[in-house]
Amino acid sequence: MLNGSPKQFGCTYTALSEAAGALNADGVETDIHHIGAGPIQGCTACGQCRKSGYCAYGDDSVNKCIDSLKGADGFIVGSPVYYAGPTGSICAFLDRLFYMKSAPYAYKPAASVVSCRRAGSTAALDRLNKYYYLAHMPIVTSQYWNMVHGNTPDEVRRDLEGLQIMRTLGHNMAWLLKCIAAGRGSVPFPPQEARVGTNFIR
Repeated sequence: MLNGSPKQFGCTYTALSEAAGALNADGVETDIHHIGAGPIQGCTACGQCRKSGYCAYGDDSVNKCIDSLKGADGFIVGSPVYYAGPTGSICAFLDRLFYMKSAPYAYKPAASVVSCRRAGSTAALDRLNKYYYLAHMPIVTSQYWNMVHGNTPDEVRRDLEGLQIMRTLGHNMAWLLKCIAAGRGSVPFPPQEARVGTNFIR
């Protein structure tokens, strides 16, 4: 799990923790990584990661998370909603986590979680889920959109529906992880064609 909030133990952490509790109850180990409150370098498309598999900028935890995600069976990203979208820092972090190095993440179940005071949550979820679309990662759903509401962790804990959505998400992810594990070795991954890129300006 990746906590994209500058507040390590704020509303986003509260939501992720609720999902983690359900995963743990179903026998799945979890780890929540906080990206920190400092500035996150954005991707500059330098292309160095094409050769090394790691980001050229090593002054934050992106490269550590590359290794963690390679070794993990699933992935959940959480972010507060800023101006109807995820935080700029989590987007910069994910750009560098996925750009030119997402092949090892293929077929790992993934989900996004957002926390907001009132609105902008669905736009933020859509933005975060775009990373999974490009990486062949199945998106795990819940019983409603993966969001909680509140200005403080205490307010989030009073969002009973939101907490239930987080627990359902955790149970659904645990179920899918177990299905994938049960099929490993007998059900092959789908074939991947060579990528075709079509430019519309010639």
